[in-house]
Amino acid sequence: MDRSQKAESVAQLNAAFNEVGVVVITRNLGMTVAQSTALRGKAREVGATYKVAKNSLAKLAVKGTLYEGLGDLFTGPTAIASSKDPVAAAKAIVEFAKTTDKIEIVGGAIGSQVLNADGVKALASMPSLDELRSKLIGLVQAPATKIAQLTTAPAAKLARVFGAYAAKDAA
Repeated sequence: MDRSQKAESVAQLNAAFNEVGVVVITRNLGMTVAQSTALRGKAREVGATYKVAKNSLAKLAVKGTLYEGLGDLFTGPTAIASSKDPVAAAKAIVEFAKTTDKIEIVGGAIGSQVLNADGVKALASMPSLDELRSKLIGLVQAPATKIAQLTTAPAAKLARVFGAYAAKDAA
């Protein structure tokens, strides 16, 4: 990699760090190409990215971003997972790490808040942004549904009583 390619790589990583909501740093412990491809696919499904980057370039790229505190985590064979959704990348990595011992979660960050491996796992257990939105919509719609049920319930009960009296008189 020549100097111009390195500068371009740092610029791309820096732009990525400025756009994402969460960054997860992993250590690869001999993952096969197939495993890496599977992990990238899972990350892509949830709107995250997973890429291997040179540590020296990654350290340069985090300077001047909210993720500057991650500089110390770039040691050894590391890779970076990131997503705009604050939970997506962490979920994808943690779920994949459960299936193999070839990947180790080193840490991560949400903005300037640096997380250790346990923090990333806790973040992965949280509901995603879409799940939270659906729960919120369900909570907003529930009172309206209950009000509709309450207003129709007396009329329905009255109709059943009249129906019972009519059936009794007919018998």
